Amino acid sequence: MYSEWASLSAQISANSCGAQCFSVLNKFPASAGREVVVSVVKQLGTNLGITQNAEPSHLVKDEEVKWCMDVICFGLSLPLQEHETIKDCVNVYCEWLTALHPQPRISVPKPICEDANLYARQIINHFHNLFVPRQGESADTIKRQAVLCHRVLRTLQQTAQISQLMDRQTWDTLLLFLLAINEILLAPPTVKDDVGDQLCERVLSVLFEVWLLACVRSFPSPSMWKTLQESCAMWRHRVALVDQWNRVNLALTARLLEFSYGPAFPQLKNADEDGQLIPIGMSNDCVAQTWYRFLRMIGNPTALCSPHIISKSSHFVQWALTHEKGAETHQHPCLQQLPQIFLNAMKGISSQVDAFLALPLTSMGAGVELAVARPKCNSILHVFHEWLFEAAHIGGDTWRQNRKKQACEASKRPSSMIMEHRKGSISLSQPNSLNDPQSLPPTLTIDKYESGRAEAIGTLCKIFCAKKTGEEILPVYLARFYMALQQCLKITESRECDETLASILLHSSDLFRLDLDGINVLLPGFIAALEIVLPDKDLKLKTQSMVFNRTELRRSAINILLSIMVLPLHYQTLPIRDLTSETSEKMFTFIQLKSRLMNILMNALQVETDAQNTHMLLGGLLLCVQDAVTFEETELGGGGGGNPASISHNSSGLQHHEANLLSSACSERSASLVSAGTASLGGQTTATMGAGSGSIRDTASAHDYPSLTISDDMSFEFGQELEGVTTYDNAHALFVRATYLVCHRLISSWKTDLNVSLAALELLSGLARLHIRETDALECKRAVKWICDYICYQCSRPPPAHSKDLHSTIVAAFQCTAAWLMQHPYLLQDKDCLQTVLEVVELGISGTKSQSKGTDIPKFKDEKELKPASMRVRDAAENLLTIILEQVGYFPSECGPESISSLLDELALMKHCNSMVPAAAASSEQAIAKFKYFVTENSTILALLEEPLGNDQDPQPTVTLLIRGPFGRHAWTMQLRHLPRSKSGIKYHAVNPGRPIPMNDVTQRPECEQKNFPDGVDKVQPCVADYSIPTIEQMREQYGTASIRELESMLENQSIHEKLAWAEADTSADSLSHAQECVPPAVCHEFHAARLFLSHFGFLGFETRNPHNPAEALGNPPQRPLIVLDTKSTAFAADLDRLDKLSARTHDTVYVFYVKSGQTSAQQIIGNMAEEQSANHDPHFASMLQTLGWPVQVSEHSGWTGFAHNSWSLKGTPEEQQQQLKSTANELLNYNGSQRVLYWADVCSEIAFVVPTTWNLRYNSDTSDGGSISSTDQMIGPSNVWARGETAGEGAAGLAKSKSRNLSLELDTSRRDAKEPVPPTRRKGNVTKPTLLAQAPAKIFLVWLESYEDYLNFPLEDVLAYTRTGEELHTLQLPRAADCHVIFVHSLLSGLLRVKLQGPPGRMSFATPLVDGMVLSRRVVGNLVRQTALNISRRRRLDNDNYQPPHVRRRLKVQDIVQKYKMDLSEAELLGHLFQRAI
Repeated sequence: MYSEWASLSAQISANSCGAQCFSVLNKFPASAGREVVVSVVKQLGTNLGITQNAEPSHLVKDEEVKWCMDVICFGLSLPLQEHETIKDCVNVYCEWLTALHPQPRISVPKPICEDANLYARQIINHFHNLFVPRQGESADTIKRQAVLCHRVLRTLQQTAQISQLMDRQTWDTLLLFLLAINEILLAPPTVKDDVGDQLCERVLSVLFEVWLLACVRSFPSPSMWKTLQESCAMWRHRVALVDQWNRVNLALTARLLEFSYGPAFPQLKNADEDGQLIPIGMSNDCVAQTWYRFLRMIGNPTALCSPHIISKSSHFVQWALTHEKGAETHQHPCLQQLPQIFLNAMKGISSQVDAFLALPLTSMGAGVELAVARPKCNSILHVFHEWLFEAAHIGGDTWRQNRKKQACEASKRPSSMIMEHRKGSISLSQPNSLNDPQSLPPTLTIDKYESGRAEAIGTLCKIFCAKKTGEEILPVYLARFYMALQQCLKITESRECDETLASILLHSSDLFRLDLDGINVLLPGFIAALEIVLPDKDLKLKTQSMVFNRTELRRSAINILLSIMVLPLHYQTLPIRDLTSETSEKMFTFIQLKSRLMNILMNALQVETDAQNTHMLLGGLLLCVQDAVTFEETELGGGGGGNPASISHNSSGLQHHEANLLSSACSERSASLVSAGTASLGGQTTATMGAGSGSIRDTASAHDYPSLTISDDMSFEFGQELEGVTTYDNAHALFVRATYLVCHRLISSWKTDLNVSLAALELLSGLARLHIRETDALECKRAVKWICDYICYQCSRPPPAHSKDLHSTIVAAFQCTAAWLMQHPYLLQDKDCLQTVLEVVELGISGTKSQSKGTDIPKFKDEKELKPASMRVRDAAENLLTIILEQVGYFPSECGPESISSLLDELALMKHCNSMVPAAAASSEQAIAKFKYFVTENSTILALLEEPLGNDQDPQPTVTLLIRGPFGRHAWTMQLRHLPRSKSGIKYHAVNPGRPIPMNDVTQRPECEQKNFPDGVDKVQPCVADYSIPTIEQMREQYGTASIRELESMLENQSIHEKLAWAEADTSADSLSHAQECVPPAVCHEFHAARLFLSHFGFLGFETRNPHNPAEALGNPPQRPLIVLDTKSTAFAADLDRLDKLSARTHDTVYVFYVKSGQTSAQQIIGNMAEEQSANHDPHFASMLQTLGWPVQVSEHSGWTGFAHNSWSLKGTPEEQQQQLKSTANELLNYNGSQRVLYWADVCSEIAFVVPTTWNLRYNSDTSDGGSISSTDQMIGPSNVWARGETAGEGAAGLAKSKSRNLSLELDTSRRDAKEPVPPTRRKGNVTKPTLLAQAPAKIFLVWLESYEDYLNFPLEDVLAYTRTGEELHTLQLPRAADCHVIFVHSLLSGLLRVKLQGPPGRMSFATPLVDGMVLSRRVVGNLVRQTALNISRRRRLDNDNYQPPHVRRRLKVQDIVQKYKMDLSEAELLGHLFQRAI
């Protein structure tokens, strides 16, 4: 940079030799000169005002001043024993220098005040004598010299700061003086505690700070800059030089960033004193010029790795020549500091890079947000690439080859030594001294510089990880970076982790998710590095002095692992070329790396102890299994046809971790099952392949084992690669290994950690939902058994351990068990599995098991005390029990997954009833009037219709029931039949059976006397009982003769009437004497079916009270099994509708947005979904939408639609549907909820995916005014899904009746069944308080980013207006942006997807399987996004004390209806009510 400029080194050398500091007293003997100095300086010192008042100087002429200055010049060179004299000299000169101040001291001579710059230059030059080191002085005298030097430096610095008189010549003199004293103090080899060692840091700081002042007052000439650069090269063996250089560079960089990138750019925070280094008034252009010159001041820092270069100065040569044993220059002890100096230099450069990237100076490079306005990577590399790339190669193969090449060239030259004067570049051609590592001391071998090398490669990683979307990086930079990384990632035979490897992993978290060209060539190297860091619990360190956080290192390694997990199945047989090898012998294919990645993941999960790291690994594990399953389903067609014998059980993919318990996870049994399944299904699969992919599922059972051979449409190379990994890394093997490992660690290690337990249970739930055709029933049974054991262990922990977190894990475990049983219903056919699950359900509901051990006598439930672990646990156990009894094996029902309740209500049933007039427009009130309503167990409403439906042609006692319970609405029709349906239609006689011929012969009846009693009755001795029946005489005496006569008259009249009737019948046409055919009686259509049903099912068995039992004689009357509801109230229909609007499942909504590059406003983002903009979308976005859920028409949908007003309603009339279809035209991506929405549901939850448009804002503004849902304004039921308290009620009354159940062990009396055995103790009294929201309803956003950096500017607050469901009107607070969860998805050029998660801070904010930074394949993105959204919502519910499960809210609503509409009927009145016909 200064090659064309002359150096001022000669002038500095002259100063060092004392040419300008030579006094005439030097020509006299030392003693004479000393006496002159003492007498003169003592007199001058008395006038300074130090010991007495200052007086004006008596020196009035220039000659007088010059003579005194000549004396003082000699005095400054006196031996240090004359400390007082030297001190006086320093005091005099320091006072005289105030001539440059705005207010000079009174003691300054007049000539100096008149020409201050001239005399100041002479004084500055004379000060040089003070700084010359004295030989042989004691430590005490050296300290005294240092004190005086400090005084001089302080004076000079102060003068430079406040003087307004200094001209350019004086500035140059001052700078040259500072360079000279630094030269004389710092250029020689360091000697501990000499004056140079003590003053080193001070003289450098003064030099740099005064130099910065000069840049503002009198910018140094290029010659001065060149001299400074050459001088600094001579001082590089001093630690302080690099430290001060870093300090000044950071201060200048902070100012440079301020004006280069504006105030919005994150400010670089330096120490307070460093912030004052830059003088006030330095212009922006001056800052830029000074910054660049200072940056290049010490030359290339990599020279610090070469002691031969650093020790080429004449001072080191002189030391080597005078050394007793003839040592080499590079063997001086002070050079042992070079590795530390090199490290400090690299840290300084790294700090500057961090500043440009807006990284905190203490960051480890992982998970830190970079500034959006940061410079491009090329810009930073243009400045630092030369130093960083060279430093990264230090000690590597390339560096060693270059050294050998230099040594070979040097050996061809004649032995000579050439020194360029003052440039510090001595060319030694002796190969032994230049390049022979044997001549270096052990402390200077190249491996000692590894810390600096690690800092350099880490800095490079940070630069390349800062690449923005679409940013181009020069290929030469990429190539050099990849070469450096490959050199640094080489693993030694000892398989130890060195500093370089750790630094790469710590700062390369984003390297594989940035679309860097050709980055995958480094994949084998990174996998080898991960195999060292992750699988082992105790990391092998190369040196114990390495300082870094092992947890952070593992976290960074896991981030890298999560970004490369999907690569093998994405690129398959694509080869990975070796950078250094031209042959293809070392060439890998991506699919070959899959087994190694799986082993790293499994082993890392086994030994990981940090909760966050475990959470990330669990998400990655489910990603791997899900990706493998989906890959086999889509790419391989679920197992291709072919020869089953072609499977190769190649175990080469197995790594060396034989001791790992996971080596048995893919057991021989599993492998044999795979092969057996292949052999058994090979022919069948081959025969069905031609019929299309859909036929495979029809011909093969869901639990069969498919063929794993290679189908014809796959490449031969891929077939060969797949054979090696199939038996170990196919979907089934991964499923087995994952299930085994997670269940094992959940029981052994993770049960005490809330987040890890939840993540593990989420993963197990995800595994349960995978459709693996060769699922092993035994593995699934074992998983359910483990989960049940986990619940038992958690429930059995001592009371102090029972907390909200513990109960959250138990609830999550019950939900996980439900997922396994729903997906694998055959498990309930296993007696052991069924008993295990039901025992756990019993434990959850009652708090104990009936049989603690198999040999114990079972304890019946009426003997047990009801003590569940908490109400939340009991609710979860009840939910599981209902799922087992109602849903396992039957979901989805005929209604589809959109509803677990019947789609029939009273109005729908009455439309099919014979008594209903078809033309009449019936209302729900009219339909309800046809039903009778009863409540049983205080939680189930029975609606009974006694009229048969119109499609029933067989008149029987028929009753139609609508059962509304905690778990939904169900419709049943029952008939009382004397024969089963299979036999009731058979006629046992002909239609016209003919009559047989009558027999006219009359039988003779023998006449006999009728006897009322046996013959021997009179012989029996009568007893008391015989006399209990009174005789006729006794009756006459008791009732009188008149009564007896009246009775006899009635009997006689009756006898006459009977005889007349018989006579009339004989003469009539219908008599038997006439040949009249029999006619069956008319069919009876009048039945009291409701009475029959209630009686047959035991609802009319009233309890009787025992008056002798005090417990029954006192207190409330016994609980009736049946409560009659009064349906005449006009509000009854509305309350029933509110109950029906309370879904029996949880419901959530995810809002999907598309963000084009650079968009930051909500209007722009919402406008992307307009019809005219849809053609410009990434085609992968539409594909992802289709995988999130099922497109449904809102008008025909009976589940959750994303909007409260039209969810859970029956299908509308055709007129309503046509009206909605006319509103707007359907389009592919129109899922805004107006007509269509994306929907998904399982047995426990519903989720809607809404893509907002401008329609949503209009809809939300209408609903906020109460216009759109005015008719459903009282529909509080489904609105407050987060509040644990009664959510139904009328205004303040509903809130007053609500009861918060946030106490973990508090049991609610409203939950008590009618016949619970031994009720637990509960709090008495009606304590009421308003329902409180622990947190606002969750909002989950899915945002597709074209440019990844746009996630920083996503307008979260503004888009909330487009995401209202109608439930917000009834909550106590609206959702806030801080409460929103955002899943950002960015499409990479490779076709993969990068994930970024953003959410509120909290213990349970982030759920699996998606992890921040994960890279997905498009095959699995919809599934994993959906699972993550569901798990986020579940975690928020678990974390909310006031949350009520849906079935509890429905039960409370039923109880509210009972309280409002129950009829207090006696037993007789109830029976009479049954015989009343409905209207």
